[in-house]
Amino acid sequence: MVEALGLSLTEFVFYVINFLILVGLLTKFLYRPFLNMLETRKQSIQDALDNAELINRRADEKMENYDRQIVKLEEQGREIIKEAKERAEKQADEIIEEAHSKANSIIVAAERQVELEKQKALEEMKQQVATLALLAAEKIVERSIAQVGQDQIVDEIIEQAGKRQWQN
Repeated sequence: MVEALGLSLTEFVFYVINFLILVGLLTKFLYRPFLNMLETRKQSIQDALDNAELINRRADEKMENYDRQIVKLEEQGREIIKEAKERAEKQADEIIEEAHSKANSIIVAAERQVELEKQKALEEMKQQVATLALLAAEKIVERSIAQVGQDQIVDEIIEQAGKRQWQN
C-alpha cells in the first residue's frame, strides 16, 4: 500500500512521525488552548446565567419588599382615614353638645326673662289695683257725703275700670 503511493517505507514512517509530531504540536498549542478558550467561554456564560439568576432573585425579593411596603402604606392610609373620621365624628358630637348647651342656656335665660316680665306685670297690676282702690275710696267718700248708695258707687267703679281697660 505504501508503494502504491509512490513512497518508500522510510519516507512513509517519516511522514507518519511528522504527522504525529504535527498533531501533537497542534494539540498542545492549538487544540488545548481552543478547548481552554471554550471552557472559559462556557464558564463565563454559566457565570452570566448565575449572575442573571441572582439578579432575578434579588429583583423578586425587592418586588416582594415593595409589595409589602405598598400593603403596609395602604393599611396606614386606611388607619389615617379611620382616625380622621373618628376625630371628625368626635368634633361633630362636641359641636352638637355645645349647641345643646347654648340652647339650654338660652332657654333658661328666656324663662328667667319671662319670670321677670311676669313679676313686673304683677307689680304693675298691684299698682293699678291700688289706684283703683284709691279711686273707689275717693268715690265712696264723695258718695257718703252725697248720701248715695254704695251699690251705685261700686257699679260706677267697675264701669270706670272697664273704660280704662286693664293694662298688662
